[in-house]
Formats: sequence, structure tokens, C-alpha cells
Amino acid sequence: MRLLTNTHIPFVKIRFYAYALSLLLLIPGLIFIFAKGLNWSVDFTSGVAIEVNMTPLDKTVPPLHIDQLRDVLEKNNFEDVEIQSMGAANSSHFLIKGKGTKQGTGDKIVQILAQNFTKYVEGRNLDKDIVLQIDEVGPKVGDELRRQATWAVLVSLILMIIYIWIRFELTFGIAAIIAIFHDVLCIIGIFAITGKEMTVQIIAALLTIVGYSINDTIVIYDRIREDLRIYRKDSYEVVFNNAMNKTLGRTIVTGGATLLALLSLYIFGGSVIHDFAFAMLIGLILGTYSSIFVASNLVVDYYHLTNQEKSSLQTLTSKSTTKKR
Repeated sequence: MRLLTNTHIPFVKIRFYAYALSLLLLIPGLIFIFAKGLNWSVDFTSGVAIEVNMTPLDKTVPPLHIDQLRDVLEKNNFEDVEIQSMGAANSSHFLIKGKGTKQGTGDKIVQILAQNFTKYVEGRNLDKDIVLQIDEVGPKVGDELRRQATWAVLVSLILMIIYIWIRFELTFGIAAIIAIFHDVLCIIGIFAITGKEMTVQIIAALLTIVGYSINDTIVIYDRIREDLRIYRKDSYEVVFNNAMNKTLGRTIVTGGATLLALLSLYIFGGSVIHDFAFAMLIGLILGTYSSIFVASNLVVDYYHLTNQEKSSLQTLTSKSTTKKR
């Protein structure tokens, strides 16, 4: 099935509107990142995370409500803990997180639950049935994980620049990485604005989006390179614009199929992967947008500013011809 096979959308002509939209997406997020900071999870800070199942054996006992759990912990001087309901609304399955807490805090919280919710724990093994998982992270481990996550993103971007430099040329590589930075910063900015936690899963989502976005961008770059070899008499603005239109159908089909899968995860995946699916959804939309409106158009503007389009296009065309041989 072929979609949008004969479009004539002026992507190059409207690029400045796209740049303005990108700034509108980036600036508020950057302000929140520097002013408010990110809400790092206990994976990246010192703290404790406890997953508990408070479903009672006695079916006549009503399900434990999250407000009941919060009130008890606040009365025991745990006002700053975060409680997240997991699974169905009546499952009494919770994730309790506390940041900057002392060692042994997890065991203390478990004892408070056992003492105050006897109807929900009686007849059940505290360590096996009630406490499903307990993780305590020290400040040194958290800092190390945060550094490693940052390096993982930066190294992946550097390696992509080198790859695109070899396959196309440096200008294309830098433009592609700027587009990826655009996507990553927008997602991080949205998380800063909404106060959502930056977890290990979100870092994994960012790296996944980096891979998706660069793949979409390379597909467009490949078409540009092939068209430069074929349509040598046309201006580079025309060649770039036609290449983006030719790959538009493929981009929409691929992005649409991925979007359906991510929507299913977001709607039916449950609270555990809710934020991961949210980051992937936003990243998919931004990655598709930036590969069309940002990456290629930045190369066009570079040629405009430096007046080096002839030599650059000859180099790119020669690479394409060499590959064909």
C-alpha cells in the first residue's frame, strides 16, 4: 500500500515556521530544567522504593485506599514519601518511594504497615506475600548511575555523528544530531514541566527515541543523496524538498504503526510503564517532526550561509556514485 505518493508540501519554504515551533517547544522546558530541575527517581538519588501488595485474604475486608496508606505514613513522620497505585484500582498494590532517607528506612516502613493494617497482612507472609520488592539506593550509587546515563546518551550521539560523517558528510551529521538534541531536550523539558520522574526506564526511552529519529533521518538523507545524483540541474532547495516529499509516505506508515503500538502500551500497559509509554509517544511525534522539518532544513540553511553548496553537493554526489559502483 502506498500513501502520499505525489505530494508537493513546501517543507523547505516553511522551515522558519518550523524553527519557531521548535523554539516554542524548547524554551519553556529549558526554563523549567534550569529553574526547577528534574525529578530524579530513587534510582539516581539516595532513597528507598518498596513495592507492596496489601490485598487482604479476607474478602469481606474492603480494598486498602491510597489515602489510608498516606495518612498512616504521615503520622509516622514519613510526610515526603510518594505513593503510587499499581494495577487495578481495587488491587491494593502500591509502590512507595522515599528520597534521601536513611539506611534501614525500608524495613521501618514495612513494620509500620504491618502494625497499622493488621486486617490486610494477617495470615500472609510479610517478606514473601506483602513485600514484593524493596530497593535502597545510596547517594554514591545514585550519582554514578546518573553520570552513566548521561554518558550513554552523549556517546551514542557522538558515534552517530561519526557514522553519518562517513556515510554522507559532516554537515549532515551535525544537523542530524542537532535534531536529536531537539527531541531529547523537548522530552526532558516536558518531564521537568509536569514533574514526572526521570527513571532508568525513561533513559531507555530516550535512547530508543534517539535510534528511531536517526533512522528516519537517514532514510531522508539517502533519498536526498540519490536525487542529487539524478537531478543535477535542479537547485538544492528543490532536490531537498522533493526528497522529503518522496519519503513522506514511508515516514507516515512507519510512524503510524509504531504510534498504534505505543498507544496500546500507554492505555492498557498499566501504571508501571505509563511514563515510559508517554515518553515514547512524545518522542515518536518529535522524532518524525524533526527528521522532516529540522534535520534536512538545517543543511539547506548551512549551504545558504556559507555558499558552499556546490562543493558539498559534489562531495555527496561522488559518495553516492562510488556506492553505486
